Amino acid sequence: MEAVLKVEDINVYYGSIHAIKGISFEVNQGEIVTLIGANGAGKSTTLNTIAGLLNSHTGAIQFMGENLGKIAAHKIVSKGLALVPEGRRIFLQMTVQENLEMGAYTNRGDLREDIEKVYGYFPRLKERYKQIGGTLSGGEQQMLAMGRALMSRPKVIMLDEPSMGLAPILVEEIFNIIQNLHQSGTTILLVEQNAQAALSVADRGYVLETGKIVLSGTGAELLGAPEIKKAYLGG
Repeated sequence: MEAVLKVEDINVYYGSIHAIKGISFEVNQGEIVTLIGANGAGKSTTLNTIAGLLNSHTGAIQFMGENLGKIAAHKIVSKGLALVPEGRRIFLQMTVQENLEMGAYTNRGDLREDIEKVYGYFPRLKERYKQIGGTLSGGEQQMLAMGRALMSRPKVIMLDEPSMGLAPILVEEIFNIIQNLHQSGTTILLVEQNAQAALSVADRGYVLETGKIVLSGTGAELLGAPEIKKAYLGG
């Protein structure tokens, strides 16, 4: 398999705090790769560094063979790497449709066609296309954040805690959508505290603890690993 995203020996600091300590991993074309770990392990920091929102002191991040170092975050999006941030961060005063249109600012394709494609994944958004984003439920806001990212026609989409704060039935719905995106050929890098849900859909996974990768394997291998069961699955 060809790696579309390669992270090599990144080290990230918040002031004097060493948040990411020499992380290296890769994501291959068409995969779902998940990063799991406790709160504060460095998962979101890793995604924000890949997205160009934070800087690494060392190493390299390569996307489609190109080094992303020193490239501005908005230009990284235009290259085909989209982030759905933790907490959704939709435009609360805009309608569903306006949020989706904002997601297409780097996209020179057919706007109407892309919006209809997003509505195909998220029929509930189509029903609410005139509704103000801030009045949507938490699950609907998560769908909108994912749909907005898809409007940039990403080659890789990064999802940061998509199940956070959602009721179990909505978590199941969001993960069904993630699987649908995967089956349509979308490459996904998924950060999740819900290890059971993440590893159940992932091709491969990496376990982070205090800024370091301490374990890696296929989703099935990690689901069956005794240390994972004990630490994350209540086994």
